[in-house]
Amino acid sequence: MEEIIKEAIITAKEASKKAPKLEGVPTGIDGLDELFYYTEIENNKPIKKLLGGMPKYSVCNITGINDTGKSLMAEQFAVFQSQFHKICFITVETPANFVVSSMKLRAKAMNIDEKWIDENIIFIDASSNYKLREEIPILLNTLAYAIKEYKINFTIIDSITGLFENKEMLARSIVRRIYNFLKKWYQTSILISQKRSGHELLSSEAAGGYAVGHIVDGTIVLSKELIDTQYKAKIYKKPIGEIVRLFRIDGCRMCGHDTKVRFFEITESGLVRILNPIEGGEK
Repeated sequence: MEEIIKEAIITAKEASKKAPKLEGVPTGIDGLDELFYYTEIENNKPIKKLLGGMPKYSVCNITGINDTGKSLMAEQFAVFQSQFHKICFITVETPANFVVSSMKLRAKAMNIDEKWIDENIIFIDASSNYKLREEIPILLNTLAYAIKEYKINFTIIDSITGLFENKEMLARSIVRRIYNFLKKWYQTSILISQKRSGHELLSSEAAGGYAVGHIVDGTIVLSKELIDTQYKAKIYKKPIGEIVRLFRIDGCRMCGHDTKVRFFEITESGLVRILNPIEGGEK
């Protein structure tokens, strides 16, 4: 007889009892929180209302080529939320002691006491531990232990592409397993993924094909472009020789979102700021 998994069958009424309320989670990134919204009906008309941040319990992918500010955004988010919650930061590319030094620079720029980093950010250093990078069950068991032990609400992985290097045929399986784990544990999460430079700049495609963007709840795409023609200078309203940084939310299944391509900047103090849409000129 063929196997039937009856516990996987659930009515909409039963599922609704477990459905979380749609809430916004402030990111600490200037210009980002107001780009997520929801719609309510008032006087028979749809009214758009700001969510006030990324959706709570969402798994968000931040992707881009190298040096576009992905890790800065993740650190900025972690530092801001460490004032209120426990954060797990899984380091896959850079050892934890270097990441925490970078975070404390962000804290100074954000005028946040670095004590919150010391007290509320818990690292899982997969960068320095081969088994954590190569054996996903061990990584997830370790994360489950950390979530229970420290009562963690937020998980950041930098980067998830580092977990399927040289085995991109398994990328979807690995990302799906991590995504399902994070949803099961009600983690509001950010996954950093590295794009190949050959991919279209503002597409969500990352290493491993559509492995990350296809599975997660939403994707933020970062890119940079050198102004090397008069055409680009006219479009971006910038002089030849400058580099422009571009930002786009490439879908979010949990709420509405801004769809415009926007400028963003990395300030001298190393903070990311989301600016105006490209068609509007300078802010």
